[in-house]
Amino acid sequence: MNHPEQVDLESARRRAMEVRALYEAIERRVNGQVWTLQELMLGFGNGVGTVGRLVLAHEGTWEIDGDADAQLAHKLSESLWWVIVIAERLGIDISTAFADTMDTIERGLAPRPADPTTQS
Repeated sequence: MNHPEQVDLESARRRAMEVRALYEAIERRVNGQVWTLQELMLGFGNGVGTVGRLVLAHEGTWEIDGDADAQLAHKLSESLWWVIVIAERLGIDISTAFADTMDTIERGLAPRPADPTTQS
């Protein structure tokens, strides 16, 4: 069930943390400290709300300025960035957690042999 060749979250994690370091430099300069975990979650939550509105725009039920699909691609990618950053702050190895979670879900969804006691 392990398919590490299909998802390279480790390189995504490294890139996300490089970008996060750029934000942290600005936060230290402007605020004297980096964002707390709570502030990171507020940023992520705001992004998720935007994704919701962009999905509505994609479906034609919410008016926005600009290209909904381009904005949606950006915001979904940014949401992945937030998840990686928050996982890192919490000390969670997101690559391993993702693989383990997909394996668990896959096992739960896999067809099971018929139970011979229930057959007529």
